[in-house]
Amino acid sequence: MDRIDLKILAELQNDARLSVVEISRRVGLTKTPCAERIRRLEKSGVIRGYHAELDPDALNVGHVVMVQVLLSSTTGHDLKRFNEAAREIPEIESCHMIAGDFDYLLKVRTRDIAAYREVMGDKISALPCVRQTHTYVVMEMVKDAHTLPL
Repeated sequence: MDRIDLKILAELQNDARLSVVEISRRVGLTKTPCAERIRRLEKSGVIRGYHAELDPDALNVGHVVMVQVLLSSTTGHDLKRFNEAAREIPEIESCHMIAGDFDYLLKVRTRDIAAYREVMGDKISALPCVRQTHTYVVMEMVKDAHTLPL
């Protein structure tokens, strides 16, 4: 990957709806080589897809909490069971295995605290091997980057 590939990626991160003609103009290439580079980046898996950025408040899921999860068992089998079950809960926006005093950090979106309480009681607490959870309510989103630093 060279500097032109990185420029293409930066342009697509800013606006994935740009035409190949516009991207090629911005990065200083003609249309055909630019299109070939984009196809190569897609085929190699560097570009995994194109997505719309949605407004959580407009979709009534603006309430965010971070949840620390401590498991009672961290065998390979139990971690796999937890991972698979967590992927099935739509309110869990992200799930990260953590090295530290707890095992996972979840970002959970709901319409409000009452809805979160239901998700916690009915879904998160019922995940395999959950021993303990700690919830932190997000009061303000200061930064939530959807782009990678290039």
